Amino acid sequence: MHIVDLGFISCPGARITGIIKVCLILFFSVFMAGELFSQSWKFVKEKEGIKVYTSETRNNSLKSFKGVADLTTSLDKVYTLLGNVRSTDRWDKSIKEFRVLSSEKDKSFSYYLVYGIPWPLYDRDLCVEVAIIHDTSDGSVIISAKSNPKLVPENGNLVRIRDYWQKWIIQPLDNDHVRLTLEGFADPAGNIPSWLYNMVITETPVNTISDIRRRTK
Repeated sequence: MHIVDLGFISCPGARITGIIKVCLILFFSVFMAGELFSQSWKFVKEKEGIKVYTSETRNNSLKSFKGVADLTTSLDKVYTLLGNVRSTDRWDKSIKEFRVLSSEKDKSFSYYLVYGIPWPLYDRDLCVEVAIIHDTSDGSVIISAKSNPKLVPENGNLVRIRDYWQKWIIQPLDNDHVRLTLEGFADPAGNIPSWLYNMVITETPVNTISDIRRRTK
């Protein structure tokens, strides 16, 4: 049975904002990273030492986001947290199902997730392929991810997230400091107003990088 997601049509404004924030935190706090292409970034704000940017997205009214921060920690600590597909302790409790589909240590992996979304929205699922690149020129690590909806057959009771990518760049500055960059985009599908989405996404890199900072301090 085909699902038509009408949850946002009848919700009051305050409730819409709350649900949108939950959805976006779920979609963007996945610790992997994504698709590589040139972006034109516009500075939006700086919060908690994290610089936040947004960018127009090709063929979509929804925007991409970027966060950049210098952290007092080591590259190894950050990479251990971000580069291990089975390290799920920092993932949101609303993830109802998680499966590793393939894994090659320090090179690539793929996984499948089901997100439990508050009523009146339907749960979402996401299939992701991840590549890890070690840049020998400066010691940086790039973890890039993008959706591949064909990895797992669709479930008629779930809304499949198709347009998703993220990219983490871990750049060592010295033995005790790294520059951490997070770029990303996700179209959560369904009737979510683009203006509301674009208003909320500037908090995504702040929340995510702050969590990384706390866990690797």
